[in-house]
Amino acid sequence: MNAPLSPSSATGGKIMLVGLGPGAHEHLTARARAAIAEADTIIGYVTYIRLVADLLEGKEVIKKSMTEELDRAIAALDRARRGRKVALISSGDAGVYGMAGPTFEVLFQAGWTPPDGRPGGIEVEIVPGASALNTCAALVGAPLTHDFCAISLSDLLTPWPTIARRLDAVAYADFVVALYNPKSGRRTGQIVEAQRIFLRHRDPATPVAIVKSAYRPRQRIEFTTLERMAEADIGMLTTVLIGNSNTFVRDGLMVTPRGYANKYEVDGGERATHAGEQAGHSLSSGLEGWLATIRASGRSPGELAADYRLPEDYIRAALAASTA
Repeated sequence: MNAPLSPSSATGGKIMLVGLGPGAHEHLTARARAAIAEADTIIGYVTYIRLVADLLEGKEVIKKSMTEELDRAIAALDRARRGRKVALISSGDAGVYGMAGPTFEVLFQAGWTPPDGRPGGIEVEIVPGASALNTCAALVGAPLTHDFCAISLSDLLTPWPTIARRLDAVAYADFVVALYNPKSGRRTGQIVEAQRIFLRHRDPATPVAIVKSAYRPRQRIEFTTLERMAEADIGMLTTVLIGNSNTFVRDGLMVTPRGYANKYEVDGGERATHAGEQAGHSLSSGLEGWLATIRASGRSPGELAADYRLPEDYIRAALAASTA
């Protein structure tokens, strides 16, 4: 980040942070294609450059290695200061474990501010693309139709205790989880530790989908369980989708129910609400219904906390607020 940078040009350039999606041309957005066409210079990891090589004729192409993210950002700023239009490409979405973050870090350290119309300002545009979370989910069914999160297992920049705390929190809270960067040639133990943490809170039979190289020539999909997850073929081009307590696999499709069965029943093609429920209103076990239930229970905050797996101080505060 401290590499010397050339002085600003009188003509401001532009940096376009382009998300390629999974890499197949049919999944590039129209704006991503246009941004690549508009750019004078293309910068990216060599594998990402290869995905769009046929779109780069006549352009300056700067290829960088996997661990040279800051170098990519510095090169983009250097070219933009010379008045060039730069497409800094990432697979998936540039803002999801991509180049948007490190690029803004480099820009801000260099004294950049968003252009205000004066000469020499460098414009920055983020061109969104489908992340691995979306593309892998689309290949295996509908695993993300309830609350979910993403966690990277890469400890190259994040301390392992931080990652472990996040894994434990989401496993306990029953999120569907997408694991990015689950394993590499040097990092083989992280996926085993993630499995160990999840098994503290989840049924060993919890469905897991392993998707490698989604929408690319070597695409591979494997369904397994949390208990067998670490035995699967997992690498840096893999995304691991771990279901929640309601996720199921049927006929080769992984599905997480949204919760309609809690409110509705469908019989003979007709939808009807369950007794005590109203369409368009919170569940009877939603916030107001739950508060009424715990107020009327006569049970102590400690007992309620154990029953609902919630912090006792939260139960006390909720009871106090509901009676105020």
